[in-house]
Amino acid sequence: MAFPEVGKAAPKFSLQNQRGETIKLSDFKGKNVVLYFYPKAMTPGCTVQACGIRDSKKAFADLDTVVLGVSPDPFPRLARFEDKQDLNFDLLSDEDHAITEAYGCWGLKKFMGREFMGVLRTTFVIDKKGKIALVMDKVKTKTHHDDVLGWIKENLV
Repeated sequence: MAFPEVGKAAPKFSLQNQRGETIKLSDFKGKNVVLYFYPKAMTPGCTVQACGIRDSKKAFADLDTVVLGVSPDPFPRLARFEDKQDLNFDLLSDEDHAITEAYGCWGLKKFMGREFMGVLRTTFVIDKKGKIALVMDKVKTKTHHDDVLGWIKENLV
C-alpha cells in the first residue's frame, strides 16, 4: 500500500472522535493539519507521542495547525486515553481501518518474531489548501512533536 503523494489532495475522511463527535478533514479548511496514525491508545510509545503533542498545543496553534491522532481503537477507549493523559486534541477512531488504509498506513508488522497486520506509525502534514505537504514514515515517539513543529516552521510559515 502506498502513501498519498506529496502535492496531491489529502484523502477525505469523516471519523468519530473520543467524545463520539464526527470530525471531517473539511472541518479544518484554511488550517494546517497534522494527521498522525498510531497503533494503540495507552501503550508506552503512543502515550509518549500523545503527551508530547499535548504539551506542544500552543506551539501548534501559533502555527495555525491542528493535530489529529488516528488509531483503530473504539472511541470509548480513546476517551479513557484522553482522560488518563489529560490530552487536549482530537483522537479519531478508525476501527475498520478504512482511512488508515486510504493513507497507506495499514500493513505487515513484525514484533517479537510474530507477523501481523496493523497500523504503521506515520504522520502527514496537510497544508491549508488540503494537499499533502509531508509524509513522515520514520517517526520517533519521543521527539515527534518537535520534529513536526520544526518542519512546519521551515516549510509552511
